[in-house]
Amino acid sequence: MNRKVIRTDKAPAPVGPYNQAIAASGEMIFIAGQIPLHPSQGVIVGEGDVTKQTQQVMENLEAILTEAGATFQNVVKTTVFLADMNDFAAMNMVYAKYFSEDIAPARACVEVSRLPKNVLVEIECIAVI
Repeated sequence: MNRKVIRTDKAPAPVGPYNQAIAASGEMIFIAGQIPLHPSQGVIVGEGDVTKQTQQVMENLEAILTEAGATFQNVVKTTVFLADMNDFAAMNMVYAKYFSEDIAPARACVEVSRLPKNVLVEIECIAVI
């Protein structure tokens, strides 16, 4: 994969572990939104705890990336869906463990009225290998 971080001072600087844009070429992998569902037990992890839920979501994403022959370094775009934007800081703290600010993907984060199984967080991503 060819990857280049795009930054300009003519647009707002990122306020977390993401970049304004990523230019990438290669095979694209589109990963469906992941919720904090334990893959073998089929139960929601961390009921009512966005930190634990985000951790499980990231583990689910990592498993799919690995199966595709990719890592978090190949991720160029994420979309984070939160049931409550007040959970942003807690989600972001876990998310930052997977993406260093210098190479983090582009990201959008939105509050939604409801998520599958009434979870607190869902994350989808695009990777390029």
